[in-house]
Amino acid sequence: MSIHFKNYPGWAVFSLAVNGLLVLAIVWLLLRESHLSVSSAINSSGATAELAESKPMAKPKPELGARHKLNYQQWVELLAHEAQAVSNQEPENLTILAGDSLSLWFPPELLAPEITWLNQGISGETSAGLLNRIDLLDDTEPDVVFVMIGINDLIRGIKGDTIVANQRLTIRHLHQVHPEAQIVVQSILPHGAEKATWEGRDRLLSIPNKDIQEINQALKEIAQDEGAIYLELYPLFADTDGNLKMELSTDGLHLNQQGYQVWSYALQVLNQVLLDGQQ
Repeated sequence: MSIHFKNYPGWAVFSLAVNGLLVLAIVWLLLRESHLSVSSAINSSGATAELAESKPMAKPKPELGARHKLNYQQWVELLAHEAQAVSNQEPENLTILAGDSLSLWFPPELLAPEITWLNQGISGETSAGLLNRIDLLDDTEPDVVFVMIGINDLIRGIKGDTIVANQRLTIRHLHQVHPEAQIVVQSILPHGAEKATWEGRDRLLSIPNKDIQEINQALKEIAQDEGAIYLELYPLFADTDGNLKMELSTDGLHLNQQGYQVWSYALQVLNQVLLDGQQ
């Protein structure tokens, strides 16, 4: 199944995120997978008692090898090289992930195999950093560009207005250079608040998750203004207090395999909604 986003009013599509249809779709997918996993485990073991006592095995964290040793400028140069290589290949169904470590760590096996993915995430990236290097994608011909950025700005004390302004300029550049592509602005995810174990926990605690929700509302508005799709992920990751569900996270900031599975489902739902809208 390929993604066909062109000439579709994307901002209108994701009004479904507002009325809860996206959340319901993801919950249904999660429940279905949970049911299938339980059924498989029961069939293979033949005993529900053993299943109840078992615990899921932790997924190993993906390794970036020598990339861990790169400084920021070296990262940018590497991603520029990879973008140029993709440009030279001219693949069909090219989709780009642009952002920070959350995009960077997206497990390739959870991305649709029929699509060519170009990951342009950098650990610690800010909205200004992404804006300054977005022209690295100028020679590519993407069908879709997913943008998620902003949490590192907040960790560094950068104001929400700056994040929103930088994202607006990023969207405009992408639309100007890639007029046939669909730009998808993804909401900033919540953090784990008091339950977070990330080394910069104190900095997270200084960022109320309600402030992130307010910034997301502004991102939704600029996405609509600029003709982009807004993908509201926040409710899928938030608990009843509006904080990141720790079962979806490694440390209250980054995602684990289950968290990426939820995100992957959201991309699948987006894909299907847009395809259905063109039929």
